[in-house]
Amino acid sequence: MDKNEFTAKQNELIRAFKQDKLKRLNILEGSVRSGKTWISLILWAFWVATRPKEYPYMMCAKSLQTLKRNCLSPLQELVGENNFKFSLNTKEGILFGRKIMLEGANDSRSENKIRGSTLGGAYCDELTLFPKDFFIMLLSRMSTPGAKLIATTNPDVPTHWLLTDYLKNEKLDLFRMFFHIDDNTTLPAEYVESLKKEYTGVYYDRFIRGDWVVANGAIYKIFSDSPSAYNAAELPHFDYINIGLDFGGNGSQHALCASGITHDMRDLYALKTERIPAADMTPQALYKRVYDFCEDILKRYGKISAMYADSAEQTLIAGLRVALRPLGIVVKNSRKREINDRIRATTMLMGGGRFKLIAEDCGTLINAFKGAVWNDKVIGKEERLDDGTSDIDTLDAFEYTFERYIPQLIRSEK
Repeated sequence: MDKNEFTAKQNELIRAFKQDKLKRLNILEGSVRSGKTWISLILWAFWVATRPKEYPYMMCAKSLQTLKRNCLSPLQELVGENNFKFSLNTKEGILFGRKIMLEGANDSRSENKIRGSTLGGAYCDELTLFPKDFFIMLLSRMSTPGAKLIATTNPDVPTHWLLTDYLKNEKLDLFRMFFHIDDNTTLPAEYVESLKKEYTGVYYDRFIRGDWVVANGAIYKIFSDSPSAYNAAELPHFDYINIGLDFGGNGSQHALCASGITHDMRDLYALKTERIPAADMTPQALYKRVYDFCEDILKRYGKISAMYADSAEQTLIAGLRVALRPLGIVVKNSRKREINDRIRATTMLMGGGRFKLIAEDCGTLINAFKGAVWNDKVIGKEERLDDGTSDIDTLDAFEYTFERYIPQLIRSEK
C-alpha cells in the first residue's frame, strides 16, 4: 500500500511501527471519522504478519456483530480474502496464516470467555465500551514474548477506568496517539462540517473535539435553545409510521408517541404524543385510550407500521394485541436499546436538521425534551435523571418508535 494513501497522522503511526516505537499497549484515541480505525487495522495486519504462528491472537469489540461491521469486514477488504478469512460461528479467523480468536466483550461476565487463553497479541475496537474485568483478563492472557495490544477508542468520562488506570499511568509501557477529525484530510470539507453540526453538547466535546468530559445539565440543550426551529412546516411521505407505548407505574403515567420515518431513513418526525394517568386505570380503560390514539393516527396518516410497547409488561401487551386487532395493528416488544444510544441518535438527528415535530400535537414531548437532564450524582458514566422530576415516560415512548432503526438513521461514524 502506497504511503501517499495515508494522511499525515496515519503516516506518523506507520513510521512509529517501522522504527520499532510501539509499546506493549498501543491506544489510538480521538474523534469519530478521524482515520484511526482504518489505520489501526492496517497496523494490526502489518504487525501480525511479522509475528510467530505458534500461538493465537485475538480481535474483540463490544459484540461480535460490531466487530464484524467495524473491523473484520474492512480488514478483509484491505488485505484480501485470501489473506484473511473469518467465521463468527466458530469465532475464529486466519490472518496471514496466524490464528485469530474473535470475541465480544458485552458485559462483566465476558472475561470468563477468555480465561485460560494464551495470546500473542490483541486488537480492541471501541475500548471504552469494554468491561474493565474483561480488559484486565485480556492483558493477563497476553503472556507471550513481544505480545502487544492495539486498540481504538473515543473519549468518555474523565473518571473512566481506561483514562485513570491506563492512559494516565506513566509507569505503563504505553504508546498513545491522538487523532482529530481534521487530521483526516481524505474527507470532503462539506461532510466534515455537516458531521460537526450533528454532534451536540457532550457528544460534540467527545466525538468531535476528542475531550474526556463529564455530561452535565440539559441533555437536549440544542432543542431547548430553539424549540420552534424543529416545528414541521409541511409533512413528507412516510415509509414507516410507528407507535411507541411506555407503561407507567404508580408514580408516573402511561405515554404514547407516534412518529414517522421518511424514505431511505432520512428524517424522523414526531407526529403526536399523549400521556395517560396510570393510577386507578384498569387495563380495559388503557386499551380504549390506546385504541383511540391509534385510530386517530390511522385517520390522519392512513397507516401504522407497528406498535412498540414496553417489553417489561407482557400481560398488558397480550391484552393490547387483542384490543388493537380490529385496527390491524401489530404490537411488538420494544427493543430497549441502551438509553444513551437512543439519546445520541436523537441529538444527532436534531443537530443534523433531520428531526421535526408537529408542535400542537407533541406538547408532552416538547416538555420532556426541555426537562431532561443528566444525573449529576452518578459518577463514572452518563445516566438520564429519572426521579420523577422530568417526563422520562414520554421520552421512552418516543425512542421506542425508532430505536430499531438507529443504525440506518445515523451514519456509522468511526
